[in-house]
Amino acid sequence: MIDYYSPSAEFYEMVAARHTASSGPPLAGVLAGLDVSHGPVVEIGAGTGRVTEVIAAALPEADILAAEPSATMRAVLTSRVARDPALRRRVTVSDGAAQDLRLPERISAVVIFGVAGHLTAPERVRLWRRLAARLPPGGPVVVELMGVSAPRHLPPALSLRERVGRQTYEWWIGGEPAEGDAMRFTTTWKVLREGRTVREVSDSYLWHTFDVARLAAESGMTSRRVTEAAGRPVPEIGILLA
Repeated sequence: MIDYYSPSAEFYEMVAARHTASSGPPLAGVLAGLDVSHGPVVEIGAGTGRVTEVIAAALPEADILAAEPSATMRAVLTSRVARDPALRRRVTVSDGAAQDLRLPERISAVVIFGVAGHLTAPERVRLWRRLAARLPPGGPVVVELMGVSAPRHLPPALSLRERVGRQTYEWWIGGEPAEGDAMRFTTTWKVLREGRTVREVSDSYLWHTFDVARLAAESGMTSRRVTEAAGRPVPEIGILLA
């Protein structure tokens, strides 16, 4: 699998902290009270472990398989797990990618954040089949939808600005339709000092767009969106139920 994240991995924690602040609470709400006696919870694309911490806090009795194919990201993930005694006991870190991840025979739930669009539709179908064969009836697959259900033009926009020491970091992201259901996203990190750009790091990747209805049709599972307690939709997260 292509390593989409190593070129800009040094900046990832700044994005992950903000991202988890918004997506963590609804994910925790989905997982709270889940029966984890069937097997471990599998996290596909664990990144640097921010979401892993959310899973562990929501399910204090669960074993977790945290899979991350990027060696650079996985180094941070392993460090985060190793320095927390509670995580050390329960979290197993794997280098597997979604397409070839070695799965346990039985699993209780799956979390896939920031990953599904890196897979083509046939790759996703194969993954759903493998997961459904290991999940108990009603076992959830929690998928981050990313809010892009069809290719469209997204002009480059400033998505994050953070000050660290004497430097300011800016994250710019834009996208264009590519072939079929895909978009090509381009991201640029700018490092500024005293108002002057001293460094830029850019990369791009294909993202195959989808919505929760398409995932349900691909997987043969039932689906729903996550809603907050007040009933307001959370567009970034959907659930497939085995």
